[in-house]
Amino acid sequence: MPVADPDSRIAPHGPVVLAKHEFIWIKDYLYKRAGIALNDSKQALVSGRLDKRLRHYGLSSYSEYFHLLDKPGSEQEALMVIDLLTTNETYFFREPQHFEFLKSHFFPMHPASRPLRFWSAASSSGEEAYTLAMLAAEFSKTEHWEIIGTDISTRVLEKARRGLYPISAAEKIPTSLLKKYCLKGNGEYEGFFLVDWVLHSRVKFMYANLIDKLPDLGCFDVIFLRNVMIYFDMATKQRLVERIQHYLQPGGYFFISHSESLSGIKCDLQMVSPSVYQKTEE
Repeated sequence: MPVADPDSRIAPHGPVVLAKHEFIWIKDYLYKRAGIALNDSKQALVSGRLDKRLRHYGLSSYSEYFHLLDKPGSEQEALMVIDLLTTNETYFFREPQHFEFLKSHFFPMHPASRPLRFWSAASSSGEEAYTLAMLAAEFSKTEHWEIIGTDISTRVLEKARRGLYPISAAEKIPTSLLKKYCLKGNGEYEGFFLVDWVLHSRVKFMYANLIDKLPDLGCFDVIFLRNVMIYFDMATKQRLVERIQHYLQPGGYFFISHSESLSGIKCDLQMVSPSVYQKTEE
């Protein structure tokens, strides 16, 4: 635990300064709790995002705040830290090539007699999971499908469960799907739209720390794990992919973002399209 020093103090009318040894402490803390590997260039970002928590508690140093994080019963504050230091940017139909792949390759080949299960493993505020739901409702040959969304942030999970988004978030949703599956808000919800209950009821959201013990999720035909591994070092990526692939049916598909790669990772996944992998048949 770092101790307060003269480099960690509140400047007059200014933010608290994050000392180097305190930055090292929070880096280690994040790595142990969530597998997140911060590089040294992120010190200013950490200071900027956690400053509001110090002010919330009336603390004069990061060392005092880290002492609070170490206390029993600090789980919610720990989740707040992880939430603040990870990016939750997402939107409907992000990286559309993935959804075109599902439409052209996956849905036509999946037998109508088999139920479908999708896992949005880092679902953030739900846009990815509801995008998958729109596609399943439109293109699946079976009516028996479900979407599971998980995330480490309880704040974004609450937003996902509501299924309520600003009208601006609808920009990438095809017009036909927007009209069919989204309801325009009025009154107090003016300027928002709500995901229709026909989809909302088929999507379940739950908390999960992907590097910790996972809930009993069952197996999936499709897993999306996009824009997650950018936070991890190679060792954590290896452990994560090994864990996640066990939840994928043989022949199932695994999607990562176009900015990520499984290069150097030993797994049972074969690339079939850029950032799209298929689990080898047993």
